[in-house]
Amino acid sequence: MTQSTTQSRKAFVEDLARKSEPFCEASVCAASYQLVTTFGLYMATTALIFQLVQQYGAWGFLLSPIGGGLVVRMFIFQHDCGHESFLPSARANDFVGLAMSIITGTPYEVWKREHAKHHAGSGNLNRRGVGDIDVLTVHEYLELPPLRQWWYRVMRNPLFLFFVGGPFYFIVLNRVPWGRGIPARQAARSIFGLDAVLAVVYGTLWYLFGWTLVLVLFLNLYIAMVIGVFLFYVQHQFEHTVWEPKETWDFKVAAVDGSSYLSLPPVGEWFTGSIGRHTLHHLKSRIPNYRLRTCYKACPEWEDINRLTLAEALKTIRYKLWDEEKQVMVGFP
Repeated sequence: MTQSTTQSRKAFVEDLARKSEPFCEASVCAASYQLVTTFGLYMATTALIFQLVQQYGAWGFLLSPIGGGLVVRMFIFQHDCGHESFLPSARANDFVGLAMSIITGTPYEVWKREHAKHHAGSGNLNRRGVGDIDVLTVHEYLELPPLRQWWYRVMRNPLFLFFVGGPFYFIVLNRVPWGRGIPARQAARSIFGLDAVLAVVYGTLWYLFGWTLVLVLFLNLYIAMVIGVFLFYVQHQFEHTVWEPKETWDFKVAAVDGSSYLSLPPVGEWFTGSIGRHTLHHLKSRIPNYRLRTCYKACPEWEDINRLTLAEALKTIRYKLWDEEKQVMVGFP
């Protein structure tokens, strides 16, 4: 990329940022409506699955993807609270974020801090490793000993990543404060506090309703984890994403060019809280999920930036490494 092209791109992104700024305004009414309707649907769906499983056995779990989708949507509320964008008040955001963490099983304060680091260094080759999926360059991969190459291949295998590795992170690693990219003492309060609450909540539900309800809730959560890891993968692992060394890295350009826009049908966008519009979210994380679509309509330029259909998103699983020479994601050599 030439210097003139780089400056032109920076100017384009700066213009997008200015046009998008008016949408960085939280609404108590919009947020409250989302909370009440989504949580109500989740409670009703969970109760229905519970009744169906009791009457028809495993067939009742056919509705679990709906429960999982609703957990994904509530995770987006928690995510927005971490950016202080869901509600106007910082205290209200933290309260709702903590409440949502009981449903998502993800410690709010730890996620908030790790995710902030992800945003601050997204696309920066010198700031990988916190709050994102591990990515190696081709050169780095070839320099690894055979055993570590094998393990990287395992971690990047979609079956392992989406169905084992991702859920393991949320279920197991989210229960311990070490290795989180922030001081363990800071992480311990958030993690152990949530662990204690989850033990009380799930223990009480087990006592009152038996293991069936706990299984229903766990399956909802597991499905949400699989969907969530896939969404996060697609947001930065597509072919023409951007990774730059710190010397040439630009926060705003990397936010836009290093993120994708996953174009979903309306029902998919509703369940995912429009988080697929990740180009805009990474540039303006203070825009709440309920204003992302509106901003896209007001700024048509967003529609053509790194747009992926669901079919194209599924093909991104072929990309494993960053090729620094070609400046694209590639498969294994």
